[in-house]
Amino acid sequence: MKTTAIGAFLFGVGMIGMLDGIVFHQILQWHSVNMHTDRFHQIMSDGLFHIFATFIIFIAGFLLWKGNPKDKPTTFWGSFFLGAGIFNLIEGIVSHHLLQVHHVKPGPNQVFYDISYDAFAVALLIIGWVITGYLTFHSPNT
Repeated sequence: MKTTAIGAFLFGVGMIGMLDGIVFHQILQWHSVNMHTDRFHQIMSDGLFHIFATFIIFIAGFLLWKGNPKDKPTTFWGSFFLGAGIFNLIEGIVSHHLLQVHHVKPGPNQVFYDISYDAFAVALLIIGWVITGYLTFHSPNT
């Protein structure tokens, strides 16, 4: 696999992780990584999550720096969206549905928010697949 594709994939993972933490954890304050504890440990778990996302972005930057500058933009953007989609889908299935360590927005409509989060992840994956050419739409006659 190309260094650029791996770097862009990890960049997508790190960036969507950061956006999740910034938007859902900090700005909206809908949830923390670990909701089943006191506020101090919720903030601590979010901080550790951000350190992890920053580390992933750092590795991605190194790989992209080492990547081939002649790679097509579709390699970068497709891999970026695939990384973001994979992160969201795995995080959504594991954290929200299987382990239930938190929900996107706990409360009476939490299933709706969790499913919407998963649908967004699938949309990111489809965008990534289309851009990279893994998923193409051809007529049956081609």
